[in-house]
Amino acid sequence: MSASRTERLLNLLIALLNTKYGLRRSELRAKVYRDTTSSDVAFGRMFERDKGELRQFGFDVEAVTDQGWGSDDPATTRYRIGKESNRLPDVSLTPEECTVLILAAQLWEQAALGSAAVDAVRKLQAAGGLVDAELPVGVQPRIRPAGQAFEDLVAAMHAQHPVSFSYLAGSTGKEQERLVEPWGLGSRFGQWYLVGHDRDRGDKRFFRLSRLTSAVTVLDKESFTPPAGFNVRAELAGLAELPLQTAVVDVDQGRLLGLRKRALSGPAAPEAGAALEAGEQPAAGRDRLTVPFRDAETLGEELASYGPRAVVVSPPELAAAVRRRLAAAAAFAAAPVPEVAFPEAGRAARPRKRTSEDQLKRMLQLVPFLVHNQGLHISEVAARFGITRKALEDDLRILICSGLPEGYPDDLLDIQWDDDHVFITQDLDLTRPVRFTVDEACALLTGLETLNGLPELAGGGALESVTLKLMAAAGEEGLKAAALSGPEVAPGNSATLETARAAIRSGAQLHLKYFSPQRDSVSERDVDPLRLYSLDNTWYLEAYCHLAGGLRNFRLDRIEDLTPNGRPAAETATPADSFPVKLFTPNDDDTLVVVQLAPRGTGLADDYYAERTAALPDGGLLAEIRFGSTDWLPMFVSQHGGMVRILQPATLAEASRQWLAAALTQYEDLPDLPID
Repeated sequence: MSASRTERLLNLLIALLNTKYGLRRSELRAKVYRDTTSSDVAFGRMFERDKGELRQFGFDVEAVTDQGWGSDDPATTRYRIGKESNRLPDVSLTPEECTVLILAAQLWEQAALGSAAVDAVRKLQAAGGLVDAELPVGVQPRIRPAGQAFEDLVAAMHAQHPVSFSYLAGSTGKEQERLVEPWGLGSRFGQWYLVGHDRDRGDKRFFRLSRLTSAVTVLDKESFTPPAGFNVRAELAGLAELPLQTAVVDVDQGRLLGLRKRALSGPAAPEAGAALEAGEQPAAGRDRLTVPFRDAETLGEELASYGPRAVVVSPPELAAAVRRRLAAAAAFAAAPVPEVAFPEAGRAARPRKRTSEDQLKRMLQLVPFLVHNQGLHISEVAARFGITRKALEDDLRILICSGLPEGYPDDLLDIQWDDDHVFITQDLDLTRPVRFTVDEACALLTGLETLNGLPELAGGGALESVTLKLMAAAGEEGLKAAALSGPEVAPGNSATLETARAAIRSGAQLHLKYFSPQRDSVSERDVDPLRLYSLDNTWYLEAYCHLAGGLRNFRLDRIEDLTPNGRPAAETATPADSFPVKLFTPNDDDTLVVVQLAPRGTGLADDYYAERTAALPDGGLLAEIRFGSTDWLPMFVSQHGGMVRILQPATLAEASRQWLAAALTQYEDLPDLPID
């Protein structure tokens, strides 16, 4: 959408909003489009496209037909937009409700629906419904990004388009193409699931997103109607947890402390040892562990990362899952190497759809925001909308040229910012933002539902009251939020979380004993705690570490002991500027590593804060990532099973190939078996 088209759509919107009886297509063509050259058919197609664009922004274009005339006659059909039906109702929130709402919106900051959550909050700000609120210490949860497949499925679900993808069936271990009507997405047992109608099988099915082996293809020429009253949380509640099993794994002596901590004591369970030959013993230099697990894929991902340091003895389906990941990683590592070239600007912009539509969406939020916030400095307005001053001024220049067709000067939007303070004196009835889209309603309402698992909020009335207010404001779009359900965000160890929160509040220093899987060791250190945050139910403590001499982030579930040491925290320690906090703090002596990401693994560029990226023809990415320690990179490659490989430095690329080859040697005699 060009700037001229943005202005045309804005003028069309203003014209349709400010007509009581409606305007005929011929009137709109002459006054808004000023179209005198295209044919009637070409103009009709353009007009229909523009009406579709306005519907995407939440404005329903109503066709009014004179009595006694056919609705298919353009000459007798008038068009208008109802002023009230398209506007966001007034929402008045208390400071406590605003706190909860902002927490819910921030859940999606690093995940799918992040931009929708931001847009929804801006609409509430534009309507004057939000007041300043202070976020509580230690309650800053986030939802872990679920990859491109999640975003594609959400879009298809809301647009009611079927999808196709390749899927690794858990019951047969076979990879098959599936054609599915996506009814809902939700998290259960730490995994994301798609619930939908499998057209080939003619029945409802559950699909785990981690088992998708291809990109999602949206069949946008087809449509479907989901079941009435569908609730994905209720559907997933009936999904039984996989039974507990045990695996026999041989590991290098003195290594893999994390796995050893979970291993069962005593001899192997009978069902795990049934496949072992009588008297069979682990190889020299190895210990035999019996490890409980429920899902072969989840444990297989972890065991694959250990490479040649561990081998699965039984069950065979777990061994097959590990070998499959190692084989995929080895095949990717051996593939032809693409040319390594990054754009001069550094980090390549990730593909985005129709960025000019983003501009129009922003301008529709900007006008009511200025109405309710007269006289703000232009830099503050730009900061509120997350854009540069130049981008804001470009928006304002388009706005002041927009208004009623063939109107007088006072029929145009009147915005002034000559003294760097922005005032709007003519708003042309754009004083209230448009109603929530389905994405925006889902982002906020699903976020609020997810927060219900936090003990700090579950018992408070603000969570319930703000949910009711937003449900009323969202209307029919809010009902569709039942098709999305977030993961659990409550911490696994609430005692450790509360100890850290108390220390942050009181300014106390902490002594912790911490297990690092990358170093495969336990260390003790004194830290100045700064803040807590989470990804799903994995919580992190950001602190100044006196042992490392800098900011570090510690997973709470890897802290073996956490106690105040009796000393106050240093006042010079401050949190990092960014939030969500980066899990990696860069240093001058870090190693820059160039990796290639397969199309399904492009999200790793964001997860590991790539400094530069470049798109590849197959939909993958080149990424330059800074790593403080490179010893664990072969683990990183094997864990992701064909989604990432190292290209530079060459020594690290060769080390990862040797690691994979040594690991695969352990599974040479494994027969082809189902995954689980």
